[in-house]
Amino acid sequence: MQNLNEEVTKFVDALNHPLRAEIEELRQIILAAIKGLTENIKWNGPNYCFNDQDRITMRIHPSKQIQLIFHRGVKKMRQPADKLINDPSGLLLWKENDRAIATFKNRAEIEKAESNLKKIISDWIKA
Repeated sequence: MQNLNEEVTKFVDALNHPLRAEIEELRQIILAAIKGLTENIKWNGPNYCFNDQDRITMRIHPSKQIQLIFHRGVKKMRQPADKLINDPSGLLLWKENDRAIATFKNRAEIEKAESNLKKIISDWIKA
């Protein structure tokens, strides 16, 4: 996929992470979910921006799971009255109405969640 950032690939390659294949699969899913996402490194993991605004950060430590942190950027913003998006899949664990986490421990969990995850990513960016 041409959207993969070479710097991120080199960073992940150097980690020797036990879930390396899962990280790569999530990178592909995230970037394929919606046009305009860019990838960089933030907080020691892959990070995804839309219009130069941080929106999704991959937490890859501790190395027994991978978490996708859905957020509205670094600065604290006024909380919306309701959750930012609707997640009928139950994949998201909500921390606040504008911050949620999806957790994956293996490739099977990622593959099972792929279609829901793409919808969540698309809805999150549009919100």
